[in-house]
Amino acid sequence: MNHGSPVVINLPKIEDPRGNLSFVEEENHIPFKIERVYWIYDVPGGQVRGGHAFREQQELIVALSGSFDVVIDDGRQKQKFHLNRSYFGLYVPARYWRQMENFSTNSLAMVASSTPFSEEDYIRDYEEYLRLRQI
Repeated sequence: MNHGSPVVINLPKIEDPRGNLSFVEEENHIPFKIERVYWIYDVPGGQVRGGHAFREQQELIVALSGSFDVVIDDGRQKQKFHLNRSYFGLYVPARYWRQMENFSTNSLAMVASSTPFSEEDYIRDYEEYLRLRQI
């Protein structure tokens, strides 16, 4: 199920002199129920993460610390989103090719997922992805 296009979501930010707080609520700030959360860290300089699409999984990607770019490809055009604030989340619907790159030192990416891990949901071959998108 595709819920539209990738979009940066401005998450709630509660400012406090003792430190700020942000949060995300499933089916409120994002259009899916969170089934899994994982994080990516200690990415060596120059390395790229992702390079795949999902048949069903939707994601919210947040830079909890540091910064990185997420390149989204729909088979026709590419969009680059620079994430560098913990109160912005990139919503990525199913069936979009994604790649994460340009990780800053000590960056921490959190990904909230609409599905448990399933290798069968991954599309790892770009030509297969293009056939699926019927480009």
